[in-house]
Amino acid sequence: LALLRIRTFRTAVLGGFATRLGVGGLPFLLPLLYQLGLGLPAWKSGLLMMPTALAAMGMKLISAQLLSRFGYRHVLIVNTVCIGITIGLFATVKSGTPLAVIVMLGLMQGFFNSLQFSSMNTLAYADVGQEDSSMASTISSSFQQLSMSFGLATGSLVTAWFLGNVPQTNRVMVTSALHSAFVALSVVTILSSLAFWTLRREDGESITKGAQVAPPEPVP
Repeated sequence: LALLRIRTFRTAVLGGFATRLGVGGLPFLLPLLYQLGLGLPAWKSGLLMMPTALAAMGMKLISAQLLSRFGYRHVLIVNTVCIGITIGLFATVKSGTPLAVIVMLGLMQGFFNSLQFSSMNTLAYADVGQEDSSMASTISSSFQQLSMSFGLATGSLVTAWFLGNVPQTNRVMVTSALHSAFVALSVVTILSSLAFWTLRREDGESITKGAQVAPPEPVP
């Protein structure tokens, strides 16, 4: 735990934990919105998750250039807010929403999530010495798994709280509860951007100037 004294490592791990609380619920809540809220069959709901993965792969091609151009501090602050806004926009999705709009939101989600995860995961190793890299990887990976699990639980509990005792067969109320949950997770994600204000402009330059970095985690 002494590694948490390293500012960049601490910010990436703990700030990333807070950010993933909002992001972690999306792989569970979005299929619920598509199937229970919009009444789509499971195969269509699955297809609507594909743009997120495609955008995530596309972002990998330019993430290094963005970090080199703007720096970790600026990218993480702005991108976290963008993720929060995107999550909130899912609260506008309803039965009459055009398919193109839903696909566009999925692309935005994958784009911003991929950049966020790549940034946080590489920043964690920016100031960690070679002798501590194994322990840093263990701590970082453990926090990632915990945060995604906590995010899934948070999204589920928030939705259940908004739904109350209303039967899940009530599509209108389920949709309303999911919309409220997206807004709540959006606020949590935007607030988590405050964790990255502790970074300095030069943080992460050891990576953006050519050092090898650890591979980023898969994007849900």
